[in-house]
Amino acid sequence: MAFFAPVPLIRKKHSLNKLKKCGAVSEETAKTLAEANVISFNGFMSITEKSVKGHEVGITKAHKYYLL
Repeated sequence: MAFFAPVPLIRKKHSLNKLKKCGAVSEETAKTLAEANVISFNGFMSITEKSVKGHEVGITKAHKYYLL
């Protein structure tokens, strides 16, 4: 039996780590995913949406993200 890494979980962890590393920890310091250097963010928008709905990540009116 082959083992496949849970790609969505890896992508989520990557995104959260990038936001933390660039200091996006409040609305004032929020960053776009491009500014946070999240790789292939357009291909994984569902992960970002789930993080927002799950209250792990906040989003501003300008579509910038920050850790909650």
